[in-house]
Amino acid sequence: MGLWRGSACAGFLALAVGCVFLLEPELPGSALRSFWSSLRLGPAPPGPLSPEGRLAAAWDALIVQPARRWRRVAVGVNACVDVVISGVKLLQGLGLSPGSGRDHAVLHSRSDLEEAFVYFMGKGAAAERFFSDKETFHDIAQTASEFPGAQHYVGGNAALIGQRFAANADLKVLLCGPIGPKLHELLDDNVFVPPESLQEVDEFHLILEYLAGEEWGPFKAPHANRFIFSHDLSNGAMNMLEVFVSSLEEFQPDLVVLSGLHMMEGQSKELQRKRLLEVVTSISDIPTGIPIHLELASMTNRELMSSIVHQQVFPAVTSLGLNEQELLFLSQSASGPHASLSSWDGVPDVGMVSDILFWILKEHGRSKTRSSDLTRIHFHTLVYHILATVDGHWANQLAAVAAGARVAGTQACATETIDASRVSLRAPQEFMTSHSESGSRIVLNPNKPVVEWHREGITFHFTPVLVCKDPIRTVGLGDAISAEGLFYSEAHPD
Repeated sequence: MGLWRGSACAGFLALAVGCVFLLEPELPGSALRSFWSSLRLGPAPPGPLSPEGRLAAAWDALIVQPARRWRRVAVGVNACVDVVISGVKLLQGLGLSPGSGRDHAVLHSRSDLEEAFVYFMGKGAAAERFFSDKETFHDIAQTASEFPGAQHYVGGNAALIGQRFAANADLKVLLCGPIGPKLHELLDDNVFVPPESLQEVDEFHLILEYLAGEEWGPFKAPHANRFIFSHDLSNGAMNMLEVFVSSLEEFQPDLVVLSGLHMMEGQSKELQRKRLLEVVTSISDIPTGIPIHLELASMTNRELMSSIVHQQVFPAVTSLGLNEQELLFLSQSASGPHASLSSWDGVPDVGMVSDILFWILKEHGRSKTRSSDLTRIHFHTLVYHILATVDGHWANQLAAVAAGARVAGTQACATETIDASRVSLRAPQEFMTSHSESGSRIVLNPNKPVVEWHREGITFHFTPVLVCKDPIRTVGLGDAISAEGLFYSEAHPD
């Protein structure tokens, strides 16, 4: 009886919807969907039919290997051991209590650490800072390292990118950086470390994590994120850069990945200027024809960022990886579009992001009149990614942006594949592709998750991210995203 009644109800509802459609043929699909869902009892169970499940299945169909794959990837130069720990518990363990949140460009004391941590925790934003006092840092690091629940991981953008690449058994990976005994032990067996890179003591970075909704005093985190700090002089001076470049001749990579420029913030202005010139000289020693990807990271020094943009670093690299804070800071430092915006209000506006990416490639990228190698930018934020490329230089970018977004969902949830019940689709349902010109309006469709648009010889690929509801670990997500996007990318030889 129950089965018959259910069938009859379903038949009646189908008839009702059919009548509505006949009477109102112009009624939009969204209205019909809304009407149908209002008749259903309770929310749809997560699964293959949920938007998340459909999106994950669509990605799997889109993510194909490039025709020409990388064989040897060289990665340098920042590497360390990450000590991951609950930020609130560590600061409580250090006897600190939450005062007024306040940002500090450089941390000089425990109270600076506490103020900066709660400032960013209150915003749910990631940040990275240099701790200037060696002794105090050493004491905090020792407490953190021995703290119950503290975990030790491979750290540093270069080492994390190297680890991600090393997961592909048929890929040879060279990693150069300050590698101490603990880090060497943590690295994948597939990662080759030149002997000149080994050092007796590890560089430790402390990663203070907090959960979405976690509270401390008057502060409540709107998102899960982390606050990173270190007293890292070896990475700060990019000591391993020359070793890295000199090892390339023997290794003969077909892709070079460089990171660590942000670590120079702890240096004096004079040293920064001198080192940056040496970086450009070193990069120019890398044989032409080998693509160079530069992974940016959190920065507060506008002068350093401006120098990176203008002092030939951008024109010397082929590809960039960055997040929303780095993108806006870059635009503010170099007077780009939307530079008057002090910070993003919630989810970064897709049109504004697209404008800044367009400006970087138009002003600093490859063109007929400019001898720049820059042709690709991989932008990632929590809920979506965009890959922007100068036409004619890259292939398989649709698969690359989808692969980068997919790994964000699997790595954060620590699952092999996307588990639709553990992720949520939080990307804007519709958006404009530009704010500074008449862009087009895009409506998101989970069945076709990669959206493509063009602007003056530059192609944009957009895809949402399936955000992990209860992330296991947020550290290194950006590095995994960039590595995965690069792994699926194919560079056209010049």
